Amino acid sequence: MTGLGAVFRPQLAPERLRAVARAADEVGLEELWLWEDCFREGGISTAAAALAWTERVRVGVGLLPVPLRNVAVTAMEAATLHRMFPGRAVLGVGHGVQDWMGQVGARAGSPLTLLREHLVALRALLGGERVTTKGRYVRLDDVTLDWPPEQPVEVLAGATGPRSLRLAGEAADGTVLTANTPPDGVRRARRLIDAGRAAAGRSEAHRVVVYLLAATGPGADERLRDELVAEGVGDVPDLGVAGDAAAVAEAVRRLAEAGADTVILQPTGDEPDPEGFVRFAAERVRPLTV
Repeated sequence: MTGLGAVFRPQLAPERLRAVARAADEVGLEELWLWEDCFREGGISTAAAALAWTERVRVGVGLLPVPLRNVAVTAMEAATLHRMFPGRAVLGVGHGVQDWMGQVGARAGSPLTLLREHLVALRALLGGERVTTKGRYVRLDDVTLDWPPEQPVEVLAGATGPRSLRLAGEAADGTVLTANTPPDGVRRARRLIDAGRAAAGRSEAHRVVVYLLAATGPGADERLRDELVAEGVGDVPDLGVAGDAAAVAEAVRRLAEAGADTVILQPTGDEPDPEGFVRFAAERVRPLTV
């Protein structure tokens, strides 16, 4: 069964998160995802708060930009969340938006190399290993976590280009695809991810999470169109969905048939009722996708 969730977008003020997270928990939404977009809200701080305010919903962060963090810090923060909230935290890492990384003096000469080194070290640390490595960017000397997760945890990677998608298959436990990925794009991504998995000799399950831009209620068509145009993808077919629960559920099914394991509904940046949006996802869309 395809997983379903929704995004709390960082265009909303941080103080709005509590009400949205509690609404998601009350209605049985499976996953609530958060973004660490520069320069809005921190991913780990918001995830910790959302997890503390709720009891059941899984909370994902997609994505943590690796240029902003030493991998040991990423591992410590991730392990802490997994120890405090077992089975409920989902963390993804990625290159980060290169212009934003440049603004803070953290732009890497080779984002792909940095992501590879970060993923390998992060998964090892979270697996309880003692790590010594001297890479181009990641350098650790006899580092191990005092409090690693008690159970195996998944580390997801955000990816868009062919090389990043192959890397996700090689070095991550799952992949996060943006809302600019239509069903055919999911199929292409799956092929590249599987090629990376084969090259690395990996046979375990690899979860693919896809965001789906969705709008419902008054003005839905206009809000969806405006956001796609603003993102420069207004002419790309099969992106996003506007309409009632049946229309959104059909778009979710198309992504699932293309290879998505989890679809995360992404409201438009001007969504007028974020609490209502998570209720819509759980109470009206979810029954139509089971």
